[in-house]
Amino acid sequence: MEKEGLLTGTENGASADYGSRSGSGSRRMSYSVSGQSCQVEGGTGDEDLYIQQAVVFIEDAIQYRSINHRVDASSLRLYRWYYSRICQWGLGLTIAAVLLLAFVERPSSLAISSDPRYRFQPWEPPCGFTESIEMVCLIVFALDLAVKSYLIGWEEFRKNKWLISYTVVITVSVIDWVLSVSMVCDEKLRVRRLLRPFFLLQNSSLMKKTLKCIKRTLPEIASVILLLALHLCLFTMIGMLLFAKTEDPKRNGEWELHFRDLPMSLTSLLVLLTTANNPDVMIPAYSLNRLYSIFFVTFSVIGTYCLMNLLTAIIYNQFRGYLLMSVQTSIIRRRLGIRAAFQVLSCRRAQQAAVEHVRVDAVLEVMSRVQMKSYYRAAITKEAQQCADLGSMDREQFRKIFDELDKDRIKEHPPLPQYDSPVLQKLQRVFSHYYLTVLGNVVALANVMCICTVLVLNSEKTTAERDNYIMEIINLCFILYYLFEMCVKIFAFGWRGYLSYRNNVFDGFLTILLLILQITIYITYRLPYSDWDTSSHGVMSLWEMVRLVNMLIVFRFLRIIPDIKLMALVASTLLDLLKNLRAFAGILVVVYYVFAVFGIWLFEGAIKPPPHMSVLPNTTMEDITSNFSMACGTYEQLEYWPNNFDDFAASIILLYNIMVVNNWQAFMDAYSRYTTDWSKIFFVCWWLTSSVMWVNLFVALILENFIYRWDRSHSCSVTEVERIRYQTSVQLMFREQIQEPTEEELLCQLHQHPHLHLDW
Repeated sequence: MEKEGLLTGTENGASADYGSRSGSGSRRMSYSVSGQSCQVEGGTGDEDLYIQQAVVFIEDAIQYRSINHRVDASSLRLYRWYYSRICQWGLGLTIAAVLLLAFVERPSSLAISSDPRYRFQPWEPPCGFTESIEMVCLIVFALDLAVKSYLIGWEEFRKNKWLISYTVVITVSVIDWVLSVSMVCDEKLRVRRLLRPFFLLQNSSLMKKTLKCIKRTLPEIASVILLLALHLCLFTMIGMLLFAKTEDPKRNGEWELHFRDLPMSLTSLLVLLTTANNPDVMIPAYSLNRLYSIFFVTFSVIGTYCLMNLLTAIIYNQFRGYLLMSVQTSIIRRRLGIRAAFQVLSCRRAQQAAVEHVRVDAVLEVMSRVQMKSYYRAAITKEAQQCADLGSMDREQFRKIFDELDKDRIKEHPPLPQYDSPVLQKLQRVFSHYYLTVLGNVVALANVMCICTVLVLNSEKTTAERDNYIMEIINLCFILYYLFEMCVKIFAFGWRGYLSYRNNVFDGFLTILLLILQITIYITYRLPYSDWDTSSHGVMSLWEMVRLVNMLIVFRFLRIIPDIKLMALVASTLLDLLKNLRAFAGILVVVYYVFAVFGIWLFEGAIKPPPHMSVLPNTTMEDITSNFSMACGTYEQLEYWPNNFDDFAASIILLYNIMVVNNWQAFMDAYSRYTTDWSKIFFVCWWLTSSVMWVNLFVALILENFIYRWDRSHSCSVTEVERIRYQTSVQLMFREQIQEPTEEELLCQLHQHPHLHLDW
């Protein structure tokens, strides 16, 4: 779940007169910027209220949330409960549950195979089962909407398009649910299935920013796509003129297969733009005259290598610019939250000094209540305690202590254990040396090479003919060395020191697992005696257990990644993509979901295998093709029957296969033959959305992430790379290009707060 706030409100704040219209439940405040006056209109307990407000503002700053919410005591308690881990996890699980209903609802995906030749009737839940789960989810979403609306107030709600859309989506979903239940779940079209991805979108501020950036990038993308369409149409006309039908049937191969009419010509060249049908599309003409290749090569060079790459560059450049603007807003939110916390804390002593200060003990009390990562709390508290002698800190000092949030975490390993014996001390120096890890990597490489050699030698043998005992003896020797290496490292570093290294945890876990499997094999088969029938003994055969051991050994070889700097950098980049770029993957999930639902609506059951095709288990491919023949390269000849829109899971896989554009023309051709030529629009739209736009965006962001980490770690050693926990969020990736807000801008934003009444 994204860390940015759900209560986003308007980015530029509310108008200046909102303070007079704050909700009746909020406490009205009056602050003086110069510190001359500060009072709160309300009862007692104002000191604790200031602390609560500062705590919430700091938490908003940490998570890049908007501070435009109610600030009275009861609302702050509700606000913190709403953002508690259990509440947010519950909301996330509710969103996941409502999205996963598509796999169970009719048409159900609960079948082993999606191939209509082998697929049996899947289990479908009775009417009311999924509907009950969905209604519970809708009630949770309604409560979520009510809490959000209350916390930001009616004035902010009226200006928030996402919350208004949230209301409309919930209302339409409930109406569609009532219609579904009234029709005993026999309706053909469920509109609410198409609306479910909205719940995922509205729950992530960063995902909404990304979507907004994509929308702003569309005009620039449309200009290049228009140029691409012009290029495609121009070459289509030239191709139809070059490959017109002649009197000689032997020279009509290109016309018959690819340029028979305008739709076929457009489709052939569009697929060639993705290189999916190259060189098949040019072979009939190229066989007659090699000069015809100039037409196809020119088309590919201009379209594929120039215009498509230009489109990638424009998408990256424009999207990066708009994303930078959105990230700028997030940074302003962080600075505004910190400034608001200082303002409410300085109110405690504003009447004693002409210059704004906050007491250090108040800051420490706030930090003890803030929900944040422990190492950040410790770092900020340490910085604050440096001002303890002065007793207070000014605005600039208060801001600087929160710069720790943008710093990388340096992981300190526990000290080595102390041994009194000189012999043990010498052994400790030997076993803690880096060369022991290098030796372990060499041994792991030798083990993998042995496995590879045995696999090559036994590649033509059946599992019953293979001599698994020799492989077991070899693996045993290597596993004993792995166990020895783990033990001496524990001796040298101690338990805590050993477990403080991530590669040691990975290595030790697999070593113990391999040892358990090896002991199980020897107990089960009493090796080295070979009198047992190893083909079927116990739950797993000897070959299956040996295969599992070999897989784990090969997987264990990944331990070399942290010891090679560039490889470690690439691996950490991939991990950061999984952790910090979930918003982009989330929008891809939304797009997949919407197109899968549309695909089911349009093409469910459209393609059916011929009734005379055999589905017997012993049927061979020769038997099938002898009874059924199609042109080479078609959907039927390639046995693409499992790729269909007959259920949600199959639709997802089919959309993925089209996204990678390998043989995607076979799917487009099949559905145009079984339905109508207009179906090609659906497949072209999906190709443009997924392959052209989103894949290019994802590649660009991978490059941005990798360059960011490379620039920060090129001067570090392998050991330092392992110790540093880089904070690679989207905000920090663009940190150097972001302009810090001025004090006047922050005060203007505070003055426009809809629930704080500021007197200047």
